[in-house]
Amino acid sequence: MPASPPISSPPWHPERLAARLPFLRRRAELTAATRAFFTGRGFTEVETPCLVPVPGMEVHLHAFRSEYVPHLGQGERRTLWLRTSPELALKRLLVAGAGPVFELARVWRNGEASPRHAPEFTMLEWYAPGLGLAGLMDQVEAYLRAVAPPRVSHEGVACDLTLPFERLTMAEAFARWCHGLDILATEGDAAKLRAAAAAIGVPPREDEGWEDLFFRLVLERIEPNLGRGRATFLTHWPAPQAALARRDPADPRAALRFELFVAGIELANAFDELTDPVEQRARFVADVAERRARYGTEGWEVDEDFLAALEHGMPEGSGIALGFDRLAMLASGAPRITDVLWLPALP
Repeated sequence: MPASPPISSPPWHPERLAARLPFLRRRAELTAATRAFFTGRGFTEVETPCLVPVPGMEVHLHAFRSEYVPHLGQGERRTLWLRTSPELALKRLLVAGAGPVFELARVWRNGEASPRHAPEFTMLEWYAPGLGLAGLMDQVEAYLRAVAPPRVSHEGVACDLTLPFERLTMAEAFARWCHGLDILATEGDAAKLRAAAAAIGVPPREDEGWEDLFFRLVLERIEPNLGRGRATFLTHWPAPQAALARRDPADPRAALRFELFVAGIELANAFDELTDPVEQRARFVADVAERRARYGTEGWEVDEDFLAALEHGMPEGSGIALGFDRLAMLASGAPRITDVLWLPALP
């Protein structure tokens, strides 16, 4: 019998592939079930560009840079990027009248590598005109029950997907696990949140702004309690974290956004989509300024083409980005994201 390959052997080594094959076959089944679920509900599968002028507008994501060099007389030399998400492209298709769409999209995020992160991975995104955030949550529950085992677990954290998913607002989560801290009352004000955190025994760090302290509280106090026993939708994020979501008409301090947690894993991020081009422009301008302040001049400008699409008119609706590799981990029982990748970029 041949010796087992060393840990340093490449991922194409037959014995290394054999160890991953049960997880990869389950991933293939998951892919087929996903396509059947969405096409059976009137969605159209689409493909959007991977190489784009603007890879996404999220401040803290780092993209892979490339360059278009004309050699057949077409176009001008220009910087392009590998997309961090297909979101902006898919929303352009909503403007164009494509109707409900989904994409199993290859995406890239520079610097991300861990048991749950890979620099190249697959994102399942879908967008449904006319569907509100509550309806999208219903759809997510139906999807997971259709394609995943009834019970999943990861690193000892179990989750029963047959149980109704918990729907918990960010305000409720802070009140429950941060000793009654009223996160919406801080309204993005660093001084208010620093004082509130200090009052509950969480002294702010030097030069820690509102966003950094908000995420530290979420990561340390809230996320460890989510998606345990049953899946959790964490909804109604503070308006400074709205991203591309619209504000809640009932309370503009909150945005109509949720994240989904299953077996302790953050699995998806969703918005009731912002369709106002004026407000979206203001957010994009602020995002570009924040990225430059934090990470220097390397980056990209506001996505003017996307804003032009919003001005043309995007139908109201909601959309979601779900980490497909993480779902494959849960569905197959794989301990690491590289176990569900046929040939990992970083073996």
